[in-house]
Amino acid sequence: MRSVVVAGAAGRMGKRLVDLVNAQAEAEVVGALEYAEHPLLGKDAGEVAGIGCLRVPLVGSLKELDGCGAQVMIDFTAPQATLANLEWAVSRRVAMVIGTTGINAEERSRLVAAAREIPLVFAPNMSVGVNVLFKVVAEVAAILGEDFDVEILEAHHRLKKDAPSGTAVRLGEIVAETLGRNYPADAVFARQGFTGERTQREIGMQTLRAGDIVGEHTVMFGGMGERLEIIHRAHSRDNFAAGAVRAALWLADRSPGLYDMQDVLGLKQKSGQ
Repeated sequence: MRSVVVAGAAGRMGKRLVDLVNAQAEAEVVGALEYAEHPLLGKDAGEVAGIGCLRVPLVGSLKELDGCGAQVMIDFTAPQATLANLEWAVSRRVAMVIGTTGINAEERSRLVAAAREIPLVFAPNMSVGVNVLFKVVAEVAAILGEDFDVEILEAHHRLKKDAPSGTAVRLGEIVAETLGRNYPADAVFARQGFTGERTQREIGMQTLRAGDIVGEHTVMFGGMGERLEIIHRAHSRDNFAAGAVRAALWLADRSPGLYDMQDVLGLKQKSGQ
């Protein structure tokens, strides 16, 4: 049985994580964390998630999680909160699954350091389909090479705070790595006015924010006389939450290290077959 703590347990993603962890025969929710002033502190995490009483109260401090027997924490919060939770996880030798977006290079270096002490899955997108997209985009970019322009378009709901999305950034990085370019030096995030002709090295990064769009990512390879588009559309947040739960189950018995969803899904081992 895997003992799981959910950070941000009263949020949209957190409630889905509580539900999906609870639905797993081999996992249980043993802790539920929120920020210190959250109005629902003390309420049962299962009742907050709409799945009935779990006898797991929503707590507002990491200290209150001590003694809960956690093996893994799942965190889809915000960078500052994630880093504080990471310190706790390292000190308690609790594995961690991080789906938080907007983490910068300095913050990522702290994840790398923590992964020397605990097993850690960090991925810009926990969706199984998106991680297949990552693999396919690398293969297509390698096949098409320099003869095709690359444009990446992402769309999300109006409440998303970071842009471009972590998934779009990773797609840009994959294209750059495959084609020997430099992300973000070769990324173009906006075009306005008299921009001149598009350069061969450009990786276009375009962002849309509107309504309640869960998440859409399109990678366009544009050649002379033809265009190839690879699209992933998320219809609900459950695919992200389900991937994170899958990662938590996979991670519990791993050695310390920094892993991603490609590791969880075995896509790295299958590369080149």
